[in-house]
Amino acid sequence: MSAVSAQDVKALRDRTGAGMLACRDALTDANGDLDKAAELLRTRGEVQAAKRAGEEAREGVVQSYIHAGNKIGVLVEVDCQTDFVARNEKFIEFARDLALHIAAAPQTLAITDDDVPAEDREREVRIATEQAADRPENVRERIVTGKLDKWLDEVVLLRQAHVNEDKHGGKTIEELRAALSAETRENVVIRRFARFAVGG
Repeated sequence: MSAVSAQDVKALRDRTGAGMLACRDALTDANGDLDKAAELLRTRGEVQAAKRAGEEAREGVVQSYIHAGNKIGVLVEVDCQTDFVARNEKFIEFARDLALHIAAAPQTLAITDDDVPAEDREREVRIATEQAADRPENVRERIVTGKLDKWLDEVVLLRQAHVNEDKHGGKTIEELRAALSAETRENVVIRRFARFAVGG
């Protein structure tokens, strides 16, 4: 199966309003068929979640996680639209699971692709470009894009698969967030996080 192009992801995102990762996954599952991918997004509740994404999230919770031995700690803020949802056990559990995940993922730099510092992105592009220098010119750009994408999968929180695979079955943080948003019928926003490590 061929890789999903950035243009197709953008086209699907413009058409449905769903998140980039959700669009990429839907296109992959639909073998690049835009209509089928749009239908998949509707089935998964992504389109409704995207409509709510513009709505202000002013309520929420701050959750913490302290790793065994008190050497690593995380604070995370997850927001929603109503106090009712903020007190919902599944919402609170999502925030707790998120804090645990961040504690186990020290490589996390940012919540979204857009939050990744420009200098870090430029450094990775530079490294990938140097690594691809000996490859045929017509494939270099694809190699650089692929390496950058793989690096973003590692450092962007929403792209990461949750560390508790037994509980979450390899789903990404974005998939878990979108599912919670669809279930609560509210915009769920991971606002910010801080990870503390002794001596780090």
